[in-house]
Amino acid sequence: MNRRDLIKSAGWLAAGRAMGAQGGGKPNIVFILADDLGIGNAGCYGGNARTPNIDRLAREGVRFNNAYTAPLCGPSRALILTGRYAFRTGATNQDATGLMKPTVETMMPRILKDAGYASTAIGKWGQLPLGPAEWGFDEHLKFSGSGIYWNTQAKGKTYLVNGQVKALRDKEYLPGTMHDHLADFITRNRERPFYAYYSMSHVHAEILPTPDSPPDSKDLYGDNIRYMDKLVGKLVDHLDRLKLRDNTLIVFTGDNGTGGGYAGLSTVRGRRLSGEKGSMLEGGALVPLIANWPGHTPAGQVTSDLVDSTDFLPTFAELAGAKPPTGAVIDGHSFAPLLHGRKGQPRDSVFIQLARQWYARDAGWKLNQDGALFDMSRAPFEEPRVADDTKDPAAIRARQRLKATLDKLNPAGGIQDRGDGTGRHASRESNRKKKKRDR
Repeated sequence: MNRRDLIKSAGWLAAGRAMGAQGGGKPNIVFILADDLGIGNAGCYGGNARTPNIDRLAREGVRFNNAYTAPLCGPSRALILTGRYAFRTGATNQDATGLMKPTVETMMPRILKDAGYASTAIGKWGQLPLGPAEWGFDEHLKFSGSGIYWNTQAKGKTYLVNGQVKALRDKEYLPGTMHDHLADFITRNRERPFYAYYSMSHVHAEILPTPDSPPDSKDLYGDNIRYMDKLVGKLVDHLDRLKLRDNTLIVFTGDNGTGGGYAGLSTVRGRRLSGEKGSMLEGGALVPLIANWPGHTPAGQVTSDLVDSTDFLPTFAELAGAKPPTGAVIDGHSFAPLLHGRKGQPRDSVFIQLARQWYARDAGWKLNQDGALFDMSRAPFEEPRVADDTKDPAAIRARQRLKATLDKLNPAGGIQDRGDGTGRHASRESNRKKKKRDR
């Protein structure tokens, strides 16, 4: 770690200790990660879904309008848990995330453990390697694959609790079991600070009826969004019953944009977003982000501050007064001051990567790995490319500014992607190509 990074880490630790002192103790942290949920799936963002409990969190907390992550779940989760960009960890695609090692990378629970936190990982572990225990989680409930709800699904026959195989019973709804596990963890750890990484099944395909779906439902996708929202409400109610709500930060976000099959239905104020899950367009990486901590987060605040998913690790560490990992560059910027109603030092830009594609994006412009500049003034619905020979002074300055950002990060000088360039599983892409040839 160079001198600049050591200074940054020392400042982070000092700020975290000060924040803990003035905040009256370490907050509990419940991190809710919805699967394939874009901004068009949340009512508070102008989406066409009914999400009253999520909307209430936004109404009584802070809603971020410019929160970004990697456009696919594996690389996104690696960003969230390590605070480091993919060209540093190698988590550039769905398969490569599985190559990360605890001897090299440090994930969130290990950092918070040293600050006295109990931790649990609940739900999808996705493409991440090993299991939650090997990365420092005290407890876990983990299922295989994505979008698991019932034991009628091929990967839904069993799930793991602290390494032990459990059978998913007939008519047992796995998201409900996950909620019960979370509620039990919170109850048992209510006398100490805790961190819960709650990675939901909803609303990843395969979209199946929920326990609340009418037998003749014509809107199973909407049913799943509503059930997810119901579970968020049940969580808040449980914290209220235990009188923990005022000392619990709830963060709700998505792991990438809306899945392709549902992106056309997931509009914002009736307009389709540009792009979807898996794409390097706005709809691939732009996700809902809501932070709610009664008595701390300003109620009803909507912020345009830029955030990317590396920011969660330094933010939570600062709130907990935890020490940053040594010997590694942390790319995240803490937004902890914002959660206390202060401005802090917002990002100038975010960096998004998937496989061999990447871009830097600021408030109005985006520059990708090929030097293509995009005007983001009409995002998230349009992002027209700017002519390379433009004479627009603002565009010229933006190109220079974002190029300097990319040059400083130097993703091409980091760990290179060895996949097929899509960021998806190699087997999935080879099967897709085979089917195309066979047509």
